[in-house]
Amino acid sequence: MNLRIDPELAAVLAELPMDPAGNLGDENMIQLMRSTPEILAMLGTDLPTDDRVTVKNAEVPGPPEASSVPVRIYTPKAGAKNKKKPALLYFHGGAFVIGDMYLEEQRCLRLAADAGCVVFSVDYRLAPENPFPAGVEDCYGALAWLGSQVKELGIDIDRIAVGGASAGGALSAAVAQMARDRSGVQLAFQLLIYPVIDDRMETPSMKAFSTTPVWTSGSNAQMWDHYLGVKRDYVSNYAAPGRSNDLADLPPAYIMTAELDPLRDEGISYGQRLMQAGVAAELHCFAGACHGFDLIAPNIELSRRALDEQVLALARALGSSGD
Repeated sequence: MNLRIDPELAAVLAELPMDPAGNLGDENMIQLMRSTPEILAMLGTDLPTDDRVTVKNAEVPGPPEASSVPVRIYTPKAGAKNKKKPALLYFHGGAFVIGDMYLEEQRCLRLAADAGCVVFSVDYRLAPENPFPAGVEDCYGALAWLGSQVKELGIDIDRIAVGGASAGGALSAAVAQMARDRSGVQLAFQLLIYPVIDDRMETPSMKAFSTTPVWTSGSNAQMWDHYLGVKRDYVSNYAAPGRSNDLADLPPAYIMTAELDPLRDEGISYGQRLMQAGVAAELHCFAGACHGFDLIAPNIELSRRALDEQVLALARALGSSGD
């Protein structure tokens, strides 16, 4: 297959020391990829910083089976004092098995600073040790905590969003469905970045992209086996949000997909189905991009444009550009 990869992205991919798509079958690699600060230290670099944002870690109450859930809180320094701020509950990517609350530090810093909202990055439990529903219940527990603490945190209850990339996109879409079904916090928005949506793997892009950079249909199958188990007769829509037959009354969405990503078509389909259910949804497919392109190559023009668009979509949805 002749993949038309963005030239700047192709140059970065050529320098990668390993193939990210080949890691999910290696238990040692999975464990290694669970500490972003340690990985960066091995590479001789540190977490990014932004003088416009205050960052701190906290522990919040989790579901009954988890005593607490770690979160990393990014608070913009700008904005009127004593004015309630919007919030984004963010779920990192990593195929449900790798990553931590530091993984998307640059994205969280930028969303906090330029979209003017407080970002809460959730360190949910990972599979295969903690398969579904552990991770998504941690995420929903964090939302329930946030909803109960808006006064203490200075958060506007009417301007709370969820968001995430890849597996974090699945968790975001699932938490949005859970909040609707459980009469929880009424979410204002969902930011879904090349999201995992459907375990059935029946779309044209999933069938075609078995050798794409970073993520393949094979690694996607491994991910679902880790998260749901190899033998499964029933899959909840809280695990695979695309399985839901009812997408009505969900919050507005921005969905970003990548042209050369096996997940492309399920993300696009989910956006179309949201619109058909009467939910406002904006879709953008970035040509020449592979899965995770903006994390692997954050400084190329394509990635800068993608993050700029995410910031604008979030700020517009939360009415936070002037906060």
